[in-house]
Amino acid sequence: MSASLPALRQPSILLRALRAAASCAVVAALAACGGGRDEGPERPEPPPGPVNPDGRGSLKASTPLATIAAADIAAALALDNTRVQGVVPRYAVASWRLEYTTLDADGREVRASGLVSVPQKPPGSASPVLSYQHGTIFRDAEAPSNNVQPNEVAVVLASLGFVVLAPDYVGFGVSRGTPHPYLQATPSAAAVNDFLTASEVWRARNQVADNGQLFLSGYSEGGYVTMAAHRELQASGSPHLARLRMSVVGAGPYDVQTTLDGLIDLVRDEQPVLGALINPGFLRYLGGSVQREVRRAVLRGLIPDDADVAYDTRFLDDFFADDTRAILQKSSVYDWRPQVPVFLFHSPRDKTVPYASSVRTLEAMRQRGAGELVSLSDCRLVPGGHIPCVPPFVAFLLEQVGAVAQGL
Repeated sequence: MSASLPALRQPSILLRALRAAASCAVVAALAACGGGRDEGPERPEPPPGPVNPDGRGSLKASTPLATIAAADIAAALALDNTRVQGVVPRYAVASWRLEYTTLDADGREVRASGLVSVPQKPPGSASPVLSYQHGTIFRDAEAPSNNVQPNEVAVVLASLGFVVLAPDYVGFGVSRGTPHPYLQATPSAAAVNDFLTASEVWRARNQVADNGQLFLSGYSEGGYVTMAAHRELQASGSPHLARLRMSVVGAGPYDVQTTLDGLIDLVRDEQPVLGALINPGFLRYLGGSVQREVRRAVLRGLIPDDADVAYDTRFLDDFFADDTRAILQKSSVYDWRPQVPVFLFHSPRDKTVPYASSVRTLEAMRQRGAGELVSLSDCRLVPGGHIPCVPPFVAFLLEQVGAVAQGL
């Protein structure tokens, strides 16, 4: 009998072991929940970052460029003739060159580049995104990702708290050698909107937080490119459109027909003999030699002889053929109805881009039902003009965007 007693005790030993194991499991579960405190349901996994697309908008490479202290930006702005006036930088700015895929003038994919400048805020801070499209430039060294200087508009805007995007455009930066599609709506819009996509991928990879606000802006050609990009975002139903709060544009040739008619008027004023041969609506009937001379005169008004980049000026072919429909379809970007505010700014004394281009844009958008979503403000600087009104435009931009932007 004594030999069978240990066997009788085995169930009680097993039961104690099971109870101990269960107790440990409960303790472990409580510890995992923070010592038994009830903190609600489990937190959901964060959403996945944006997928880097194939083709257009694909991020190809990024290169760090420079970090500029706020004090250095302030010192640069203290000098005369800066394009940004009356602001106090708040943050140091770190900049990168991004390379991405977009379209050339013929609709082919091409590798392009642009600048992203990021304010150096405390960890976890989220910033509004401002895409600033540069005006007409004629040397590759002036492209945003080649010209990271403390007084450049993109850098200064970033020092105020925006994540700033500044596409170089096709023909500049890494795409130098490809003709720049000047005043061509489709590739102009693509250069901006594809950069929005690529930069979103880059921000997610590098934990650069934005607050969901997007602003578009630009002056001169930059105003034109901005308008083309805004229109395309809306027409295509782009996901970027949900973030767009407004566009602020200055002195852009949105109505290309009106702009070129104004340049022809300048040719008449400056070259009376040649101007006497030009009659509106009869450019196609000019003799070959006269037409070439007029074309050269117009180009000189657009592109200086010392430009070191190639320009695709096929829009002039449509103009000299009096093909107003082609200009409207392929170049002009003024006749549509925006769904978010568009603020126009222009000098009535502008002899480079006619003031009539902005007036026509205001009228066309309101005729399509935009109402007070679109407005036109004059540069009141005297004597004013195209280049002198850049600083007033930047001040106007900051006034409009500053009333809405959060997280600065």
